Amino acid sequence: MQEAQSMTPAGRRIAAAAEELFYERGITPVGVDLIAEHSGVTKRTLYNQFGSKDQLVATYLAIRDQRWRSYVSAAVEARDDPVEAVTAPFDALRTWSESNTRGCAFVNALAELPDPAHPAHRVATEQKLWLSRLFEELATEAGCPHPATLATRLLVLHEGALATQPLPLDTLEPSAELARALVRAEPSPRR
Repeated sequence: MQEAQSMTPAGRRIAAAAEELFYERGITPVGVDLIAEHSGVTKRTLYNQFGSKDQLVATYLAIRDQRWRSYVSAAVEARDDPVEAVTAPFDALRTWSESNTRGCAFVNALAELPDPAHPAHRVATEQKLWLSRLFEELATEAGCPHPATLATRLLVLHEGALATQPLPLDTLEPSAELARALVRAEPSPRR
């Protein structure tokens, strides 16, 4: 799987076209012909750059994952209070959702690619595990007594808010408020 910065200009065009098409239309219905057409390259160039559609899907998700982690890291770093940092991924989700309105690309990919051996399945799974570990790490730094349990609860809230995003419901703010309440409910000796 290629890193975005190591791609050729053609590779970046292919990855950008794939991201747009996979996110908007789904992974399964989008073929390499359509991606090649949208990126202005031949199928041969696409295969020379990525080897297979499976690797292109994995690259698409890896690029989104890098961008998402940057959003989250910026939100966490913007918090002076470790307790507030625990729920910073909810703030990142608010910003992220402004331009990503079809729900979670990783959950969508997991639904379409149930085979754990698929390279994109591994990327999507790792993204969710990373967020869980981040919640636990932040909860530990904030002095929460049961960081693993809290991390699981926060992940479920976060994913629920993300999964309901395409619906005509405003679940993000209530989920963020509940997350803050859960963090505040955990007694912390460092507060």
